[in-house]
Amino acid sequence: MMKRLLLTALASTLAVSLSYADQTNAKVVIPITKTTPVNGKAMYVNYCAPCHGVDGMGAGPVASALKASPTNLTVLSRNNHGKFPDSHIVTVLNNGADVKSHGSVEMPVWGPILGKMNVSNSQDRMLRISNLSRYLDSMQVK
Repeated sequence: MMKRLLLTALASTLAVSLSYADQTNAKVVIPITKTTPVNGKAMYVNYCAPCHGVDGMGAGPVASALKASPTNLTVLSRNNHGKFPDSHIVTVLNNGADVKSHGSVEMPVWGPILGKMNVSNSQDRMLRISNLSRYLDSMQVK
């Protein structure tokens, strides 16, 4: 049941993403439902998987529509001498990243949304970032 709901949500996100995603205009936003800050996996699936893929390998359903391939998030530790780069991930989640595939510093689709989440509640914002970072850590290939 949960898998079917997850696939339906992902398919909906894909359909909307293909209709609205435009890296040349960071103001274009896909309507989403804000997820709870306590569930890193739910946040990842909702906000990250459309580009980075459910498996984190960079082949999400909208990846082919991007100018550059999304990062393979499963090899972050391998690319950092075997240590998960938590401080880098926290910085990227807080401030965005200057990555060619993202266009602007913000993620092209989610940047405007993620940047406004929990602005007035720093504790929720840090909980959100911590749990998403922890989930990314759990995705690392061994």
